[in-house]
Amino acid sequence: MFSIFVQPPGLTHQEQPSQHPSDSSRARLPALLQLALGSAVAALGFLAAAVSSSVLLRDTPHWAGICVCVVSLVGFVMLCISYQPDEKTCMQFTIKLFIFLLSALGLVVCVLAVAFAAHRYLQMTHFICDTVLESCQCKVDAEDPLGRTFVYQDAADCSSVTSTLHLYLLLQMVLNTLAAIVCLAACFVMWKHRYQVFYVGVRFYPLTATQGQQHKV
Repeated sequence: MFSIFVQPPGLTHQEQPSQHPSDSSRARLPALLQLALGSAVAALGFLAAAVSSSVLLRDTPHWAGICVCVVSLVGFVMLCISYQPDEKTCMQFTIKLFIFLLSALGLVVCVLAVAFAAHRYLQMTHFICDTVLESCQCKVDAEDPLGRTFVYQDAADCSSVTSTLHLYLLLQMVLNTLAAIVCLAACFVMWKHRYQVFYVGVRFYPLTATQGQQHKV
């Protein structure tokens, strides 16, 4: 008969604590990427909003970029905290959990932003626009009297407005897709660093050793 002892493959107990700080530093790359992509998405959203005062909020997803930037800032806060092995501090565990939840939220928000941008991009490919009183009015089907009309105020040049929004929406789809991938990677890093020690291998010991420990008890 044998007893089972869980231990990382190829590592001893003396080596294990030195491995954790390097695992914590793995959050640095996702945090940097989240900050860069989030800033780009937010800036592009504000630029799209400046094209016309009537551009819908879902077509200018600066909210997605702000959410991703918040996740990255929390990640930098975690990197500034002194490391404690086995998460002996409540703050360290709380921040890790907070980063995981915010990264999951950022993933959902970025996917929604991609879906909104893709939907509007496909609609704009079929737009038929006319300039009416210093505004650009566009329809998907000009012959449909009940069709929705998209009005872009303070935009006399319809071709310029539609081409600019086309470019911004395409960039938003690309940037938000990359941000969603980075948020997913951040979730994986947090999950792996917290739970990878649950199943890492087995080691067998003779029954005599365990019996001796039971007698001592």
